[in-house]
Amino acid sequence: MPAEWEPHEATWIAWPHHEPDWPGKLGPIPWVYAEIVRALAAYERVEILCHDEAVRHDAEQALTLHDVDPVTYRLHVQPSDRVWLRDSGPTGVHGVDGAVSLVHWGFNAWAKYDNYAQDALVPAAVERITGLRRTEAMRHDVMQRLVLEGGGIETDGLGTMLVTEEWLLSDVQVRNPGYSRADYERAFGEYLGITHTIWLGEGCVGDDTHGHVDDIARFVAPGVVVLAHEADPADDNHVRSLDNLHRLQRARDARGEPLRVVTLPYPRAVIMDGTRLPASYANFYIANGVVIVPTFNDANDRIALNILADLFPDRQVVGIHAVDLVWGLGTLHCLTQQQPAARTPVTS
Repeated sequence: MPAEWEPHEATWIAWPHHEPDWPGKLGPIPWVYAEIVRALAAYERVEILCHDEAVRHDAEQALTLHDVDPVTYRLHVQPSDRVWLRDSGPTGVHGVDGAVSLVHWGFNAWAKYDNYAQDALVPAAVERITGLRRTEAMRHDVMQRLVLEGGGIETDGLGTMLVTEEWLLSDVQVRNPGYSRADYERAFGEYLGITHTIWLGEGCVGDDTHGHVDDIARFVAPGVVVLAHEADPADDNHVRSLDNLHRLQRARDARGEPLRVVTLPYPRAVIMDGTRLPASYANFYIANGVVIVPTFNDANDRIALNILADLFPDRQVVGIHAVDLVWGLGTLHCLTQQQPAARTPVTS
């Protein structure tokens, strides 16, 4: 599995249409998506899944009004339950010949929701549209798909993986009953080429996936991890982020090298209807020439953007207003999925 900063062929998203994901606030969400496409399309093609013809029409209209060049995106009618393609979509990997193929994980809506039958078909749709080979990831102990989500895995492209124990090893929202730490590490090696897994503890407060790593810790270069860290001892994210900081400070990557850990602040707590939402700057997305970062009308927005700008000197760093978006319990990384570009094979 290549690192996210390696070259992309395209970014995949699905146009928003499921009102219960943003109760009472679906109205502004398509305009946020139009801004996301506008930011990405200047640097790489955007492939957009549309639930039906009406949604396709709405997407085309919004993108036209935002002056997005139609050459830079493609609309595909493909039904979906939700739009979080990071989790329902396939994971792009490189073969030894440098060609890209798709890993098709089992998807059960984070072991939390009942409506996911259409989302489970998304990887096959991506295969059909792209012509890339698709491999179904299977458990090694029983004949059924291995359930994983892309928001739970983070790699440096050199064999190191970040995951959380809360996501895969707790007894809440269990994806693969009976699977152990060693079982998961075996699967990471088999399907993603991972040789070393760093296990963090818990994800951030308000995350309904129960511990996805993409809200808290992200590789930004080989050996460099940014960690969402809450300095206020009174905040519920403090203890869990401090534990993750200590784990990363003690960890080494697949090369045996220690990690450089850069901390990102959290924004102040984003509360809606009495619910703490998973607002985190770590849910950024790295595209070919740009990094899009969720912002929250908070004083820490500028601090987070400056930190990431220093870490990505060769890319534009663009803030995307995400206060409405995070009401859907996810932001920019959750809704995107990269399609890696083919890699030139190394010859001896």
